Amino acid sequence: MKGEGKMLFKSKMKWVGLVGLILSIFSILVHLFLARFTEDGVSDYQSSITIFSWRPIYETLDPSRTSPLYRRLWGPVKPLESLHPDASPRGYYADPSLQTNGFLFVRIQGGFHEIRNSVPDVVVVARLLNATLVIPEIQSTTSSKGISSQFKSFAYLYNEDQFMAALAKDINIVKTLPKNLKGARRKKEIPVFRVPYAASPYYYLHHVLPVLTKHSVVELVVSDGGCLQGDCLIMLYMVDFQATLPLHLEEYQRLRCRVAFHALRFRQEVQELATKVLHRLRAPGRPFIAFDPGMTRDALAYFALPKDVHTELIQHKRSWMIKRRIVKGKLSVNSEELRLNGSCPLMPEEVGILLRAYGYTWDTTIYVSGGEVFGGQRTLIPLHAMFENVIDRTSLSTGWELSRIYGREDNLNGNYPVTPPSVEEVKVEAWKTAGPRPRPLPPPPARPKSYNIEGWWGWVAESDNEPESTVIELRTNAHKLLWEAIDYVICVEADVFIPGFDRDGKGHPNFASLVMGHRLYQLAASKTYRPDRREVVKLLEETRDHLYQANHTWLMSIRKQLRRSLLDGLTEASTRSKPLSFLSHPVPECSCLRHDPNETSRNASSPVNSQLDSALGTVQHCPVWMDNEIISRSKDKENEEDLDEDDSSASGLFFRHSGGNHETGGGEINKEEAQLEDQDELEGGE
Repeated sequence: MKGEGKMLFKSKMKWVGLVGLILSIFSILVHLFLARFTEDGVSDYQSSITIFSWRPIYETLDPSRTSPLYRRLWGPVKPLESLHPDASPRGYYADPSLQTNGFLFVRIQGGFHEIRNSVPDVVVVARLLNATLVIPEIQSTTSSKGISSQFKSFAYLYNEDQFMAALAKDINIVKTLPKNLKGARRKKEIPVFRVPYAASPYYYLHHVLPVLTKHSVVELVVSDGGCLQGDCLIMLYMVDFQATLPLHLEEYQRLRCRVAFHALRFRQEVQELATKVLHRLRAPGRPFIAFDPGMTRDALAYFALPKDVHTELIQHKRSWMIKRRIVKGKLSVNSEELRLNGSCPLMPEEVGILLRAYGYTWDTTIYVSGGEVFGGQRTLIPLHAMFENVIDRTSLSTGWELSRIYGREDNLNGNYPVTPPSVEEVKVEAWKTAGPRPRPLPPPPARPKSYNIEGWWGWVAESDNEPESTVIELRTNAHKLLWEAIDYVICVEADVFIPGFDRDGKGHPNFASLVMGHRLYQLAASKTYRPDRREVVKLLEETRDHLYQANHTWLMSIRKQLRRSLLDGLTEASTRSKPLSFLSHPVPECSCLRHDPNETSRNASSPVNSQLDSALGTVQHCPVWMDNEIISRSKDKENEEDLDEDDSSASGLFFRHSGGNHETGGGEINKEEAQLEDQDELEGGE
């Protein structure tokens, strides 16, 4: 009996130990699951175990936010502080009519900036024609591209429900066509218009509207990033007034702003990841610069042919554009002449030199945006050499976070294209099977070629025709929309933004232009450099042989140029970019000026206000409730301006490293010059 009791006790202990082991394993699994999928704590957990490739390195002290140096590098642009977003209707604005002329179905083709620029135009056209808008289609098929069927068409990038709710008082909008019209569209029985870029309202009122009223539905195909004149007010005044046109024509422009800046919100998964990346970027507690290179293959083919191993790819694209009359001219262009003329993008190295010359230290955080940087990471090597903390979205997100926004996609590992054998391999194989000996010697090996044909661009050396995109390439192009959506959020919220280029492959405003327009609307005073590329290249050429040991005079010229670009760039945008894309410069129609009671009457005629009038136009004063908001902060603003009078530490050397490993150049700027420099900035560079 004693032995049986002992055996029973051991058996119970085994079961207790087994249960304890199972509970321990279960507890570990629960902790791992919560750490991975808890929305609130995931970023802190991931940062604590250092799963990201970026580890910020800071050795210089972060200047106080009240110091003149901080405000010169990161502070707001004082002349623009009174500019406030105001896209609400002014005066009488009728609700959409319940009885419409028919359904407007739209297919939008292109990249991120082309889609974002086209959607507001489509909404304006729908209101102009009194049509019911069907949610635009931006991804016609998902299975052929290998994209997840979880997110289709418009919902792949944007939040459909938010879009419809925000525009409920502007247009009639539905998710899909009625069943009978769906069938007619599948049978290609509805009229289709391939809309030209920047078509005038006259085109829609005299060509599209009669067909719409006759068939109750039309389909528009928009492919060039915009289907309505950027400055459509001018064109509307030229149209014969009809009952369909409202009295206040500026409301069309404000409608564009409401669409772009309020209705177009990214779908929840994309917005959440963008917010997390932004949170991780700000986690060290320091401001950061967002830089968009704008170096796409299309843009380089349109303007210049850089002399490197990728020249043949650019030449092929330019040849394709010339055949289709997209561009005029010869295949070979004088790229150096175009560069001196300001028609080429600023290289990352040149942007890095500008920022260092302006005073940003080597440990400043720079976020590089863009779904494509033509030439790869090697073009960013000089920028990495000047700034320690150069990062992008891949450094601040994980694979599983990105896969979540992609959705459930099929595995395409087995669908990669098989590289066809070369001509030499075919000849050698034929020689081996050419019958009994004796036979001729095998063909000699091919002569080495002067260019590298390895990789995805190898087709250039073998054929003049660019191959069809594979499924994996189509999927990657779709993913670029999501990557650029993340970059867009970060660039808009950045403390400082600087573009390398503001045109796309067709010469239209690009991703950077839309970012600058959004920043101008949302927070006009945020630092957004719009460098004059012609002047910058001229300054760089002046000291090309001593670029990294620049003298004091050259440094002051660079700083003056960048400081002036904060306001002078607005004037150029209003004359060049706005007629092509209203969203790149949505003022004065979508903004208002807040009245500061402490401003004296003499300031109204100051050079700064004159410069603002030429850059922004006549801006309406804000409603009274906005003026009341600024009165409570007027005293603090005065104190800030007093502190900005003295900036003896704002100079900084061109290349100074705390450890002494980097080259240095230039000299200290005395206190009197620093005060003059800050006074220039206070007056807007005049």
